This record gives sequence, C-alpha cells and structure tokens, in this order.
Amino acid sequence: MRRVSCAFLALLAATPAHAQQLAPVTIATTLSITDLNFLIADARGYFREEGIKANIISVDSAARVLPSLAVGDVDAAAGAPTASFYNLVARGVGVRIVADKGATPPGRYSQTLVVRKALVDSGRVKTISDLKGLRVASAARGSSSMGTFERLYKLAGLKANDFEHVILNVPQQITALQNGAIDAGFPSEPIATMSVRQGIATKLMTDDQIYPNHQIITLFYSAKFRVERPREAAAFMRAYLRGVRAANASIIDGKITGPDAEEMLTLVTAHTPLKDKELARALVIPNCNDDGMPNVDSLREDLDVFRREGLLEGAVEIEQALDLSFVKTANQELARGR
Repeated sequence: MRRVSCAFLALLAATPAHAQQLAPVTIATTLSITDLNFLIADARGYFREEGIKANIISVDSAARVLPSLAVGDVDAAAGAPTASFYNLVARGVGVRIVADKGATPPGRYSQTLVVRKALVDSGRVKTISDLKGLRVASAARGSSSMGTFERLYKLAGLKANDFEHVILNVPQQITALQNGAIDAGFPSEPIATMSVRQGIATKLMTDDQIYPNHQIITLFYSAKFRVERPREAAAFMRAYLRGVRAANASIIDGKITGPDAEEMLTLVTAHTPLKDKELARALVIPNCNDDGMPNVDSLREDLDVFRREGLLEGAVEIEQALDLSFVKTANQELARGR
C-alpha cells in the first residue's frame, strides 16, 4: 500500500497547528480513473473542510482490502461487491455497502469483451454468438463479472458450457490473447483500449450493452467507522458526494472532456498508474450517481448469481449488506447547503 500525496497537503502544512485537528480516515482503492471523485475531493479540500484528513492508499486488488475493512484497519474502500464480501456479512462482520462508486448505464462502461484480432479478421467471430467453442477469460470467480456473463449467455443464445470460461487476471489475459492461449477476454480500461491500439484484440461488446445499469463498484465502510465514528463517517460522505459531483461536472458522454477537464486529467495521471493524459481523455468511464445511491436491484441480482453458483457460505440477503443511511443524510444536508 502507498500513500497518495495530493496538492492540498502543502496548504495543510502551512496551516496553524490548532487548525490541523483533522480526523484521519483511511481509504483503500486500486487507484484507477474511477477514483477521480476521491482525488478531486482531496485536492480541492472538500475532506479538509469537513474535518477529515484523507489517507488514500493504493491496493493491487480490491479483494485484498476486505480483511482490513473487517478488522477496521481501513475505514472506507472502493471495490466490487463480491461473493467474499457477502460471506463476511453472512458471518456477522459489519462491513457494509454505503454508496455508489460505479455502474454501467448505457454509454458508460467498465469492461469490454475483446476477441483476438485474427479471429475477427478471418471472419470466425462476427457476433457474440460466435464465441461458442472458444476459450473466454474473466478476471475472477465470485466477482460482479459473473452477473455480466450470465447476461452474455442469454444475449448470445448460449449456455455456460458452450464455451470454455477460464480465470485470468487482466494482464495475463492480454498476454494469453497475444499467444493464442485464449480467444477472448474481458479486461477493464485502459487495458481494453490499449490491446486494441496494439493490434492484439478487437472490441466486440461493452458491459453496458451486456448488462445495462450494472452496479460494479461500491463504496464500503468498516463497522468501526460506521458504528464507532458516525460523525466522521457522515462528514466523509458529504465530502465524497461533493467530489462525485465535481468529477461528474467535467464528464461529457462518459469522457473527461468537460469544464475543469485539465485539472481532472492532471490528478488522474499524477496519482494513478494511468500516465498518458490523452489516453485518459479518450476513455469512457463508468457512471457514479450525483446522489451516491447504488442500484440495489442490480446488487440483488448478482447476489442471486453467487447463491446459484454455490459461492455463499451462509444465509444473507441484500438488505443485510447495505447501510444507506449516511448517503441519504448527506444528500439532505448538502441540499440544505451544509
């Protein structure tokens, strides 16, 4: 894990000591372009104005942060609502989904179904129905992509066993496409676009087309943060929503091309592994609602997928996994100008 140093910290250093009594809040994320809302809230001082010192740390996988959330070493985190998360809830652990972090309304996508370019050039693959008999990779079993694949089967008129579904992380998928070990993959951005630009793959369909309005990323709170520090958890949520709205104001048709785009792109390239500003400008990114409300129906559908696949270790319903009180209150307070 590494600490993100944002510009406002320099201002904070120059602030009198008595004014620096900020409550530390540790936020874990993979630091991608979808974390613009965290970065802008930090850089513009929204967290500081709410009395929060945001410690944004980078993790290589959102799944790795669940144990830290469970024991309270991390206060908040961005990640996919996985089967592992629901199993924590079933065991009585107080980690909860508290807000939207990313979904796929039409025109806003996260992952792309890509096919080896040679298969498209030869005419072997023209539509998703042509995946029959091929090797198709996704990043993890028990992730939200399982719900996407269920929708894909139906759209393609296929059954789960009509193609070989293999598990590979995203970098491995690109290597496997290059050497022919797999025929199709389901990488996130910017890897999908880069694989196309390099002539490795051809885009076949994006996940907003396969599963519109899919809730793929959420904001989590630990039990310690929710229960033992409710005032700070509420303050964090207000700052977070301000960051969401500031980021959304610079996104047009899913791309960072609107007002303050240069500020946003500079933050992305300074604090995430994506260092190419023009590539960042060209990417379509998932949507995060201004009001921070997640798509509960989508979450419920994915939970049902995990249940049917036998991935749940105990009884759990979607309502047990949610605590939307903070985001609802934050919306009310922001509407009153707090």
